[in-house]
Amino acid sequence: MNELDRRAADAYCRCLTSGHYENFVVASVLVPQRTRIDLARIYAFCRITDDLGDESGSREAAQARLERWRGEVLAMFSGTPAVHPVLAVLRETIERARIPARPFLDLIEANMLDQRVSHYRDWPELEGYCRFSAAPVGRMVLAAFGITDPRAPALSDDVCIGLQLANHAQDVKRDAAMGRRYLLDEDVERAGVAGAVRSLIERARSLLDSGRALEPMAPFVLRLQLSLYRLGGHAICDAVERIAYRTDRVRPTVSRGTKALILLRAFAGALLPRGVAGRAEPA
Repeated sequence: MNELDRRAADAYCRCLTSGHYENFVVASVLVPQRTRIDLARIYAFCRITDDLGDESGSREAAQARLERWRGEVLAMFSGTPAVHPVLAVLRETIERARIPARPFLDLIEANMLDQRVSHYRDWPELEGYCRFSAAPVGRMVLAAFGITDPRAPALSDDVCIGLQLANHAQDVKRDAAMGRRYLLDEDVERAGVAGAVRSLIERARSLLDSGRALEPMAPFVLRLQLSLYRLGGHAICDAVERIAYRTDRVRPTVSRGTKALILLRAFAGALLPRGVAGRAEPA
């Protein structure tokens, strides 16, 4: 790939990053430029994959497009020059950060599952889905930042899955409109919708707390972002609790004041020397 094509492809990745509402570490100007480029490429891949799953018009079309996308990714990892501009520059990041194929393929599989599965019977089923849909992104980011501590991947999986569970608990009404439910069938049958949401919140809180062990392993900017995820996830849990877990009726939100407080707490925790675990703080 020549320099002009690379710049154009990276501009496209940045456009995908800046044009979407989700909070992602790419947006931070504190990230070193080389890492920021790598993260933008990773985010662009995630964004395209999710859009293929959610915005293809029908499940059949989504499955077909995701299958083609998976084929392009497999070809890229086998050494075939990529045609898609995101994959073309992403290959450079993959080689530099030594990211294996598995996280990318798992994310595609998660979107394939969304076309075939609309609800989950028990925790092992939902956890399996989350390990495809949430955990891969954390592992890509760890690699981009060069974090090699052998404890980090499992802790990152916990944080990513915990945050996803908090979002699922918050979005019951919205997910239902899309024909999906991430509440466990067995929890709904045993305790009703509110009880099932509460169970999801309890799991989310426990998993999010793994961030306290993960954050000291990371450099400042990632430590800050991880702290924001953990505290933000707990704040979502608090908001769900305040409406008695009835997110099938209304979607709770986190106030601006709470968000500001979370930011201050995250900065305070991130300023601790690397390798020093912070104290537990309430969200």
